Amino acid sequence: MTSAFRASRRTKELLRREIPGTAAVLADPHDFAAMRRYRTFPFHDHTHYLRHLEEHLRIRTAQGMRTSLALFDPTAYAAYCEELGIAPDSVDSRARYTADLARNGATLPYAGEPLAQLLPLLVEETGRQAVWDSAATRLAEAGTCRKCGEDLSQSAFALATQALKELLDGLGDGTHHLVCSIPAGAPPLLAALRVTSEEGRHTLSESQSLIFCTVLAAGIAHRTPGGIVSRSTRPEPSSEEATTTAHDTARGWALRDGWPEPLTAAQVFTAYCTDITTGDPIPPEHRVDHTAGFPLTRPPQSHDC
Repeated sequence: MTSAFRASRRTKELLRREIPGTAAVLADPHDFAAMRRYRTFPFHDHTHYLRHLEEHLRIRTAQGMRTSLALFDPTAYAAYCEELGIAPDSVDSRARYTADLARNGATLPYAGEPLAQLLPLLVEETGRQAVWDSAATRLAEAGTCRKCGEDLSQSAFALATQALKELLDGLGDGTHHLVCSIPAGAPPLLAALRVTSEEGRHTLSESQSLIFCTVLAAGIAHRTPGGIVSRSTRPEPSSEEATTTAHDTARGWALRDGWPEPLTAAQVFTAYCTDITTGDPIPPEHRVDHTAGFPLTRPPQSHDC
């Protein structure tokens, strides 16, 4: 038995101990390096770790064993261990953390895909879950109206749902990408939603729309600043070509007094053509029209009691 074979078998045995039905993956090399400070963490090379993890996952799948993937966050893990008073340098503690991730965190089912293909999706899903958790917490903090006792979180969510419906109806047919941002801490709450609309029917992800409305509702409930931008693509027949060409329209709304109010075309242009990091102007994109947002009807219940 060669040393390479023994090392490979040893790695598989270690992975079996580390995966209690859900694999909490160290997708980032920096996160992997952070875990190496623990004596009981048995891996030394990130590429080697991912390669053997993928092999192990495929074996489990071939044997009919279902496995979910979650992201292992060393910082969150250390805080988790401190909160529960358990030792972080322990296989059992890592297994306990992973089990809690399976119950409460973002996960994706593994079905034999290459990890290189699945991990970016897992990172994206984990980010969405984090935004939803923060937005839901922020929304719940709104409490009740001191004048009438109304649950402000429920009424704000109803307003956000109404605003999204009006937005989608007003944008019309096409493919729309909407982003809602609320500066409620660092980082700010940010939710994206992709919608395809045709003849009044809207096709969209329920989870994305839930997060979008929760973020918007958090801004409405606390009457904080914020904004919504949309970018719509409608195929238009070209007179010179047999194919179609895409023509995009950008619009925007600012959250004022708990309701999205339309931006002017100049304000939309400024929003899209300014570097958000440096504040420097950037060239406008080709074939993108910067158009004023359209008014959204403010429901009566959005007024103060």
